[in-house]
Amino acid sequence: MNAPIYSIGTVARMLGISVFTLRMYEREGLILPQKSDTNQRRYCQNDVEHLKCIRKAINEQKFGIAGIKTILAMIPCWNIIQCSEDDRKSCEAYTGHAGPCWSYEHRKNICASLDCRECEVYIHFSDCGKVKQSIVNMSPRP
Repeated sequence: MNAPIYSIGTVARMLGISVFTLRMYEREGLILPQKSDTNQRRYCQNDVEHLKCIRKAINEQKFGIAGIKTILAMIPCWNIIQCSEDDRKSCEAYTGHAGPCWSYEHRKNICASLDCRECEVYIHFSDCGKVKQSIVNMSPRP
C-alpha cells in the first residue's frame, strides 16, 4: 500500500480534482508525494486514502485548509514515536500548531534522520477515523 505507483494525473482523475489542487495540498503540507529522479510526483494507495480524507473534510464537513492543518497538527506524533523530552523541546511539531508534523523541517531531534513518508505517523493517519481516535485518546503533554 505504500509503493508509489500513481502519477499526479491519475490521482487527480481518481478523486475528481485538478492537478493544481493536488499541488496546493502538497504546498500546504497536507500530503507528501514521492518524487522520482525526474521530479515527477508519485502517489501510493495510502496517499490516495489520505487525500480522500482531506476531500471528505472539505466537502462534507466544510473544513478549510487551515482547519485541516490544525486538526492534523493535533495528532500526538510525540507519543507515537516516543520522543524524549529533549526532542520535544526542539520540535516545532510539538510546540506549534501550524500543520502536521510531516510539514516541518526537523532538526536536532529524533525525526531529523527519518523520512516522513516512511514514518508511522504519516502512514498511519491516512485513515480519517484514526486521526479522530488519536486525538480523543491523546494523553496530556508531560
